[in-house]
Amino acid sequence: MNALDGIRILDLSRVLAGPLCTHTLADMGADVVKVERPPSPSHPGGDDTRGWGPPFLRGRDGADTAEAAYYLGANRNKRSITCDIARPEGQALIRELAAQAHVFVENYKVGDMARYGLDFDSLRAINPRLVYCSITGFGQTGLYKDRAGYDYAIQGMGGLMSVTGERDDLPGGGPQKVGVAVADLFTGLYATVAIQAALRHAERTGEGQHIDMALLDTQVAMLANLGANYLVRGRDEGKVPGRAGNAHINIVPYQVFEVAPDAQGQPQHIILAVGNDRQFAKFCDVAGRPEWAADERFASNQNRVRHRDTLVPLLEAVIKTRSKADWLAALEAAKVPGGPINNLAEVFSDEHILSRGMVQRWEHPLTDAVDLVASPIKLSATPVRNDLPPPLLGQHTAEVLHDWLNAPADRLSALQQRGIV
Repeated sequence: MNALDGIRILDLSRVLAGPLCTHTLADMGADVVKVERPPSPSHPGGDDTRGWGPPFLRGRDGADTAEAAYYLGANRNKRSITCDIARPEGQALIRELAAQAHVFVENYKVGDMARYGLDFDSLRAINPRLVYCSITGFGQTGLYKDRAGYDYAIQGMGGLMSVTGERDDLPGGGPQKVGVAVADLFTGLYATVAIQAALRHAERTGEGQHIDMALLDTQVAMLANLGANYLVRGRDEGKVPGRAGNAHINIVPYQVFEVAPDAQGQPQHIILAVGNDRQFAKFCDVAGRPEWAADERFASNQNRVRHRDTLVPLLEAVIKTRSKADWLAALEAAKVPGGPINNLAEVFSDEHILSRGMVQRWEHPLTDAVDLVASPIKLSATPVRNDLPPPLLGQHTAEVLHDWLNAPADRLSALQQRGIV
């Protein structure tokens, strides 16, 4: 049994934020039906990310299939149907399915769903308990609501790139985006939380509601301590948080340090993440500099932050004298937080990560097996499911129409002949 068994979700989202939300809900047991565009002479059909490669899934014959790794990474445990929502018959079919759903997720431009008669008010008239989640770049209201929103632009507009990257006064300084689409990912996770809260409300009251999720709202919320720093003091004092490279604005030492080069003379680095004064004292012992912990300039974190420019060069000089393996072993033995900077080959061969089940093998219709990143959610009584690999385009159309609508075979055939599904 899974935590969300019995919850039906009609998923009209594509790309990343919406699909991440629905695959997380699907992991927990919801029946997620992914609604995709049918193929046509002018379009291959389906979620655009199916074609966002290379890399593509390699088939049994060794050749690339049409399934991009990008798509595979955000659509597990779902069933796929095709439906042309631009046509009245397709819209009518979606309304039938929405009448049987608990949740409806979409990430179309503001106004598109109303144009198709699939907006919250229209579907609430059919299904008053429906939880309806809209995911857009800028929300359903506000000055920017009609703009298209993309993660990269949102990282810039929402302040993240102003605090990400090397300091302007150092080589390589300047704004930098995060290596993955964090605004999309965080919005998908916030939407997952919101949907579960709305489902709880619907259970108690019988009333659905509209969830308005915006990437820019989420990005602003993600500023966390930096946003609080600015609002609590920076705004009044005219101080705007800037880029700190691999350092931390509020904690010292909490950054990347260069260690001794490897046997081939290549530079090596570690992360030192000292979170409190006790850990700093332990580090000083490991480094052979116990006097630093007694130095008034360095004894407390607030003083270490104030004297960062004095302390960090001292740390750099000592840390460079020992190897990466030596430092990592010594820090672990002393219980001082730190770690290596792994590439993805190192990540996915790490024995701990593998022991936690974070690489999961799936059977797939087009190949014998495909390895994907697993859900990080570990539930003791209702574990996440892993029974449905990312679906082929329209793979479950007949199955879903039978399960949800008890539609006879001749109706499906007629819809297929007219190109609706």
